[in-house]
Amino acid sequence: MTLINALVVLAVLLVVTVAIGAYLQWRQRTPQRHLPHEVVDAQRLGADGLGETATLLQFSTEICARCPGVHRQLAAVAAAHDGVRHLDVDLTHRPDLARHFHVMQTPTTLILDRHGVIRTRFGGVPNPDVIELELAGLDGSRSDV
Repeated sequence: MTLINALVVLAVLLVVTVAIGAYLQWRQRTPQRHLPHEVVDAQRLGADGLGETATLLQFSTEICARCPGVHRQLAAVAAAHDGVRHLDVDLTHRPDLARHFHVMQTPTTLILDRHGVIRTRFGGVPNPDVIELELAGLDGSRSDV
């Protein structure tokens, strides 16, 4: 194999790796809506209840670098909406919850409706505008949901 051929192969591998990484990062930030309709029990999470309209359920760990920023973001969104509650569950000592909710990364955010049914799931740092749209869909102000 010549040096030119080796450089071409290396360049192709680099482009494919970057493309796969970009796709995975894009996919991670895209909300997932095709979820089994499980009703989340607030007591199992260690909370006294869910929001009257919706709940922003964040799964974090002690070593998560992005979790504090997501916590502030979700708390601000919840504070701006009547009936929306933010719950942050630390999975560091709760591997049972991580297994049950199939949490493979932190932060992971679930948007629950008023009954505790999982409506949307985000892996990684969620986009605040998308969260706003999802909340609008839960209160009936959006007709395409």
